[in-house]
Amino acid sequence: MKKQIIAMGGAALPAELDNLLLVRYFLRQTGKKNPSVCFIGTASGDAENYRLRFYAGFGRFACRTSHLPLFARTPRDLESFVLAHDAIFVGGGNTRSMLAAWRDWGLDGYLRTAWERGVVLGGVSAGAICWFEQGLTDSVAGPLTAMDCLGWLPGSCCPHYDSERLRRPTFRRLVANGGIADGVAADDFAALHYVNGSLLRAVSGAPRARAWSVRKSGRRAMEKALPTARLRTQ
Repeated sequence: MKKQIIAMGGAALPAELDNLLLVRYFLRQTGKKNPSVCFIGTASGDAENYRLRFYAGFGRFACRTSHLPLFARTPRDLESFVLAHDAIFVGGGNTRSMLAAWRDWGLDGYLRTAWERGVVLGGVSAGAICWFEQGLTDSVAGPLTAMDCLGWLPGSCCPHYDSERLRRPTFRRLVANGGIADGVAADDFAALHYVNGSLLRAVSGAPRARAWSVRKSGRRAMEKALPTARLRTQ
């Protein structure tokens, strides 16, 4: 059984919904013609506008959509609800609060079971870094910080690498001084596709969007652009 996670740097559900190539790629990894896909918006406090963007974006493709609320009435049998889907897409927001809520509900364990049974997991920003050992987060006001995450994927991850000006220098500095583990980064409109815990490929839905490897070398961080396949509209 393939265990798949697709970590997206940002802009998978743009406000204009005019570039949904990453969404299409995500859905295709299920291998189903009409997959069932669930949105988890815990990191944004189940914000309605985010949930509506999910339905608007994913609704353009052949799939059956639903969402999992943790701040309204939550399904009683949470495990069965999670395992009934072919794919689960996690939105962005406050990663620290999201993981705390997941652990309180036991959702992290149910998601792990889903992953091991072949349910495609993924998401954007918080929904990208949460699967790694560590992530670079803005969950706490002030400077960007490293945080421990679920640890299912090796190393660290940084989203929004090209769109938020402090992401790249902060990630490089923390890798260089050992404040965060060696890892990967993704620009907006780029994604990292992991299979069975290893990076299979990086893909991009925009011309200049890339994925990156950042590793400690002496007292410096060495950044390397990863081969990134450009997704096409057809």
